[in-house]
Amino acid sequence: MEYSSSNLISFVYKNWKPLVVIPFLSMVVAVVFSGPTFIKPLFESQVILFPSTTNSVSKALLPQTNGYGDEDIFEYGDEQQAEQLLQILSSGEIRDSVIAKFDLMNHYDIDTASDYPRTKLFKEYENKIEFNRTQFMSVEINVLDTDPQIAADIANYIYKLVDKVKRRVAKNRAQMGLQIVENEYRGLQKEIQTMEDKITELRFKGVHDYESQSAVFNEQYAIALAAGASQSRIKQLERRLDTLAKYGGKYVAIRDELQLLKEEEVKLKTKFDQAKVDVNQNLPATFKVDEARPAERKTYPKRSILILAVGFAVFILVVFTLLVRGTFLELRAKA
Repeated sequence: MEYSSSNLISFVYKNWKPLVVIPFLSMVVAVVFSGPTFIKPLFESQVILFPSTTNSVSKALLPQTNGYGDEDIFEYGDEQQAEQLLQILSSGEIRDSVIAKFDLMNHYDIDTASDYPRTKLFKEYENKIEFNRTQFMSVEINVLDTDPQIAADIANYIYKLVDKVKRRVAKNRAQMGLQIVENEYRGLQKEIQTMEDKITELRFKGVHDYESQSAVFNEQYAIALAAGASQSRIKQLERRLDTLAKYGGKYVAIRDELQLLKEEEVKLKTKFDQAKVDVNQNLPATFKVDEARPAERKTYPKRSILILAVGFAVFILVVFTLLVRGTFLELRAKA
């Protein structure tokens, strides 16, 4: 069967009634069945978040051992932080908390006596609640629900929950770090106290500053010998020099090691203070652009688009059916 513009016009002219009436009737049916009686309208609420790039407040605000940190608490996170935020949003902890908070099993009308109710619940949850990353490295929380207020409440609750979960994870890690640093710091303090006790013992024995004392006593000893001082004076100086010779090396070793330990104590004290700040921080882990509000207009279904789509689909189906019918009749006539 050959087709041309004249054949097409003839085809439309001969079959204008089914081509017009059937799609029109299907659109009327779509109008009826797309109403709230048959399809519950869904309202959408949205929260937009930007992840924070700062994981440690102490590194951004407190002085470090090598100066101040170069992190900025106002800087937005990059792609990596956005992906991490998506992983937290998709976690079972957040999903289960939302389900329990809003009793979604009953809200979504899922029969608990049916087969696999939790699987159906999770599928409905994934269909109604979505998390997406934008090209600007922000993260969208989109919630659809038949009740616009509940949709807004769920979106806002998820924002609070994700911030809470992220801070809890960071705090748990910070507490472990604090415990490690505190143990090292307390152990170093005990070691320093032991060294200071040994220095005190040597001072009681007469060693206060080995270098200066050695220089002074050697000078006095030489002067005493040259001046022909009394034997008691010479013996006294010799005893002092013997004491320095006996304990001086130990004094110098302990003193130098104590100096190094005190320098290390200053660094550990800085780390200890930083770890305490990180444990007790309450700085939000995300930036919220705006909170969700109840939608005034439904998002789904879009009745106009649905009706036009049904009318167009039925029109194509009618055209195809008429063409097949015409071809079949033509072949039958030739036979």
